[in-house]
Amino acid sequence: MTISPVPFAVWTDGGGTPGYLHGTKADLKPGALIEAGRSSNYGDRTNAVFVYLTATLDAATWGAELAIGDGPGRIYIVEPTGPIEDDPNLTDKKFPGNPTRSFRTRDPLRVVGELTEWKGHTPEQLKAMKEGLARLAAQGIKAIEE
Repeated sequence: MTISPVPFAVWTDGGGTPGYLHGTKADLKPGALIEAGRSSNYGDRTNAVFVYLTATLDAATWGAELAIGDGPGRIYIVEPTGPIEDDPNLTDKKFPGNPTRSFRTRDPLRVVGELTEWKGHTPEQLKAMKEGLARLAAQGIKAIEE
């Protein structure tokens, strides 16, 4: 069954248990670690200080669709190996209270599975998001500030 992203809806597995997701274009296998200190999936590709994760399919879908790279977007089910904190790029600037359920950590995320049946945003939504990010970049505003 293909799952569509719904803003602010917490993702749950087939048994109804909530978990964490990470959207990217990297081709990873279960057991792989997603670590800080590697090139970011976004912006000027500087080394990332944090690794980002979310509890919503919507935010993970944006991550998969907007990540730099030529491959298909992928959404992984992940588990943090250390403490996580609210992502201030969203929670302090755009969505007070963290309704996007977006987090970051300096510790690795362990890939435990992949969502393969998900539906991306509409072409219009994706175009609007990319145009908005391009406007911010033209103003010198980075989408991710670490």
